[in-house]
Amino acid sequence: MAAHRRIGVSLEYFLLYKQHSETFAGVHRYADEHGWSTVMDDWVDATLARSRRTGTAYDGVIARVGPEQVRLVEATARAGVPMVNVRFDSPARERLPGVFLDYGQIGTMRAEHLMSRGLQHFACVSVEKSHAQHLQASAFASTIAAAGHSITRLDLGQDWERTVTRYEASHERLHRWMDRWPLPIGLACPTDLLARTLIQVADERGWRVPEDVAIVGGLNQSLLCEAPKPTLSSVEVGFERVGYEAARLLDSLMSSADRRRDGRKRNRRSKLVPAEDQPTHVILPPVGIVVRESTDFFASGDDVVSQAQAFIASQLHNPIAVGDVAKKLCVSERTLQYRFTAVLKRPVAQEIRRVRIERAKRELTNTKRSMQEIARLAGFVSNVRLCEVFKREMGVSPGEYRKQRLTRPKR
Repeated sequence: MAAHRRIGVSLEYFLLYKQHSETFAGVHRYADEHGWSTVMDDWVDATLARSRRTGTAYDGVIARVGPEQVRLVEATARAGVPMVNVRFDSPARERLPGVFLDYGQIGTMRAEHLMSRGLQHFACVSVEKSHAQHLQASAFASTIAAAGHSITRLDLGQDWERTVTRYEASHERLHRWMDRWPLPIGLACPTDLLARTLIQVADERGWRVPEDVAIVGGLNQSLLCEAPKPTLSSVEVGFERVGYEAARLLDSLMSSADRRRDGRKRNRRSKLVPAEDQPTHVILPPVGIVVRESTDFFASGDDVVSQAQAFIASQLHNPIAVGDVAKKLCVSERTLQYRFTAVLKRPVAQEIRRVRIERAKRELTNTKRSMQEIARLAGFVSNVRLCEVFKREMGVSPGEYRKQRLTRPKR
């Protein structure tokens, strides 16, 4: 049984962003489960330096290792203290064990969500100097292009809003970029704050959200997403899982260090990670899209298809079939199938199945409902049928999907 652990946690608390507070919550939850003490310490290197004469201050460290925290790498190595990095855009990322989000999958998720709205034209804005934002934008663009749709990208540049001069220049660049947009269009933004800025610019141009511009943001920061109108669709990435898995990885590293101290020959590198291995990087998938007003719209360019999509979404809890949709819209099944295939490049039955799977995914990641309840809400005849279709479409069972994306399901 391992001794009581004392963990230094350096997450730039003064910034108070979701990625900081929720990561700490995940670390703290793992610590509570394992009897650790956690210390909020944004000056871990100084703490370790002071403790060299009296003993090691921490058994392990979890940190967002940015440019200002690179000194932590040497400080923890000198002290023989394992450290896990949770900042993807870190100059020390390749040198340290770390837990990160799958930013490529986040970009793909945005693309798939906007394409499901029947849009044909898409735009993506990012700060390309951020490797995380670059991966999101590239995955978004490649997914859109692979589907045969048009895509335009804009790199706003780092610190685009830092001064009034830069903000005004960026504002003008956005307007010039948007002058060339074909409407309606689907727009992907890496952060909710940037998405709110684009909603404001769209409003200045007299454009409607979501009818002219459907916008999806990132990080799902509730104060930015839920209060102003229109409410903002966003990607819930699950930062609490990052903290929890970082603590789990640190636990493994500390246990390995304990074993080495019990008899193995050590060198400076092996105090941090095994000498024969590269640093372990754990990559976590995003939780899913939280759909709100900014993408609550079907823009297929065909009224029949748009009305059919809206009807399918509203009747998902019922066992509807292609004939039910055709009857509601007063068209023949043949006509409905033809128009769906022409516009969306998929038949009606596939659209019904896609929407059912999306509903199941939301229920799996955002609730504690049983498989039987989720099957009913998503329109499957039984939980067995849900499992069969879900595994065929997603490659994993519903239970495994939930496990991959949750640390603590909501009620």
